[in-house]
Parts: sequence; structure tokens; C-alpha cells
Amino acid sequence: MTVAHVVDFTRPARPGKLDVAWIHGSPSAKHNTDPDIQVHAYDEHTFILRQNMAVDYEAPFLFLLFGNERAVLLDTGATASPECFPLRRTVDELMRRWLTAHPRTGYGLLVLHTHAHGDHVAGDGQFAGRPDTVVVGADRAVAWGYLGLDAADLGRVASVDLGGRVLQCLATPGHHDSAVTFYDPYTGLLFTGDTVYRGRLYVQDWPAFRDTIERLVRFAESRPVSHVLGCHIEMTTEPGVDYPIRTVYQPDEPPLQLSPMQLHDVRAAVEQVGGRTGRHVFADFVICHGQQ
Repeated sequence: MTVAHVVDFTRPARPGKLDVAWIHGSPSAKHNTDPDIQVHAYDEHTFILRQNMAVDYEAPFLFLLFGNERAVLLDTGATASPECFPLRRTVDELMRRWLTAHPRTGYGLLVLHTHAHGDHVAGDGQFAGRPDTVVVGADRAVAWGYLGLDAADLGRVASVDLGGRVLQCLATPGHHDSAVTFYDPYTGLLFTGDTVYRGRLYVQDWPAFRDTIERLVRFAESRPVSHVLGCHIEMTTEPGVDYPIRTVYQPDEPPLQLSPMQLHDVRAAVEQVGGRTGRHVFADFVICHGQQ
């Protein structure tokens, strides 16, 4: 690895940009003119990608973060086909531009996941055979093993070093047993996958979810968190009203980001629900326990 210019990721970044109009589908998917993937530069080293709803209604968000020695892609979206969802081409172009501005040789790509559901791993195959690339499987044994997370010590914080930019990793099962939350000290961004976001929080394992939310609150309280970023938007701007499942047009979306204080709202909601099954509606999210 030859590095021409070392970026100091130990110094907190200036606030990034989240004043973005996300693509949100259209009344007719056939006539949709949005890009297959929207790319937003949060800052020069941090990119947020959103999949087009006309390609897949889940429209997940993905995240690409650059360090001095390698970049990491968090999740690979809901569609395998590179023709319909050109994820590798998009990532390759972003990496080409970044390396033009920050020349170095032997630069790698690491692919990790927030959890193993299909709408977060479908694009993995696009990176098969890509040089200098490691794709880590999303299932619990492989993902947690790679990161150094321990099922016997869920409070343990592991780390992934991108070359001076060190992400912190926390096991957060409950929505899915493989779930991981990633924290980036450089930006203060907390990437919570489908555990916390503006939408339907589907709970697979209630005790695990309850404990995860408590750990997330404590984790965020001990660090300077700028924004909480989940992987979907499913709510409308009207408090407590979500878009129906499989909606492909969401013209009235709230922002992607939540504040760290809203983690406390999730914790209070979990306490209020108390493990009861059903659909439990709150202003910024809906807890769905025992429902698909």
C-alpha cells in the first residue's frame, strides 16, 4: 500500500450535508425517470446511496465510507442484477473519483452488512472476483466472527480499521439475529440498519430487541453521535402514519436521519409495548412484534 496523502480521520469532521431530496418513487414505476441509485455526498469521504423504488419497493439506503487503506460498503441492496441495479459500477466510479483526489495504490474494498435480510445482501454477487475486495457473509456466525463480536458478551464493542478511520461495531440482535450497528467517530454517524429507522421496526426476538435498544441508548450516550441513520424510510410526515407495505411512491417522506435523543423515544416505546404482540404506532416509527 502506497499512500500519497494521509487523511487525518482522528480529527472530527465538519458537519456533513443531509439537506437532500431523496428519490421516492413515482405514481407509475414504468415511467419512473429517477436513477437506479441515488448518490449523495455527505462529505468528501462519506456517501449515502438509495435504491430506486421502481427497481425494488424496499428502496434501502447503503453507505460507502473511505479510509486511508480501504473503503467499506455497508449493505448491498435488494436486487442482484447489475443491469437493473448497477451497484458495483456505481461503487467503482465513486472509488475511482476518490482515488483521483487522494492517489494511492493497493486500495481495497470491504463489504459488510447491517444484517442478513435479502434487501440488504442481494447485490453481494456483483463484487465476486473484484480485485482487492473482501465480501463478508451476512449470517451471524460469519459476520460476527469477522468483526470479533461475541454472543456471550453483547456489550462488547469491536472495531474495523479502514486505515485511520476506525469504525466501532456493536451486536444489535432483535430485528434479526445477525444485526450489527456501526458507529463512525469521524462523522459521528450511527448506522442502525433496520433496528432503528423511520418506519416499521419488525421484532423477531423481543427480549433481544429490548436489550439491544437499551445498549444502543447507553452506547450513544457515551459518544458524540451526530445522526442516527437507518436503512429505510417508511413513515410519512404525519406523525404515526406509515406508507403501506410495497408502496412504490412516497412523496411525503420525512428525513432519513433521526437524532440520538430519539433513541430514548424508541426505548420508551419498547417499555410501553412490554412484549405485547401486534402493531404499536408511535410518532416516528411503528413497532411490529409477531408480524411480518
